Amino acid sequence: MSVMSITTAHYLLQAHWQVPSALRLQSAQSSWLLETDSLTARLKSRCRQFRVQVLSEQCHPLPESLQAQLAGAEDALLREVMLHCDAQAMIYAQSWLPVSTLAAIEPLAGLGDQPLGEFIFRHPELQRGPIEVAELDARQLTLASSVSEPGLWARRSVFWLAEHPLQVVEVFMPEVYQL
Repeated sequence: MSVMSITTAHYLLQAHWQVPSALRLQSAQSSWLLETDSLTARLKSRCRQFRVQVLSEQCHPLPESLQAQLAGAEDALLREVMLHCDAQAMIYAQSWLPVSTLAAIEPLAGLGDQPLGEFIFRHPELQRGPIEVAELDARQLTLASSVSEPGLWARRSVFWLAEHPLQVVEVFMPEVYQL
């Protein structure tokens, strides 16, 4: 398994994001892509062993395309993790956490191998923006040495913890639809 690169992060930013109603999704895809509760909780309920593998955590200038969505932030922590269910990679998650959000909500800066979803879904002032989805070309991603299908589905949304934004992008491995 390769670590994602900033090039892959930019590929995800430039994907053709759409509202889910614009696409014909299979019911298994729709069930996962449109899940409004925690994906971490859903994965944990379907496997014996859940694990977060931290691939990378690095500060980067926030891409211009995200600055307006994330309240004009300029720098952010790009956190990339793989969520595993019974030793199988299921979901790649990429989070853009503005430095101002990290300063205001300190536990976000030190999550380590703890899932972001567990923290944000317990936050009393959580709000979520609309979910957008995209079909990605697996060949453009360094998610795994061999992905069984050429197209991978992803979703993204902006979360607000009180007045502090962060964006999460999740890419679903084909095996997740079997859970």
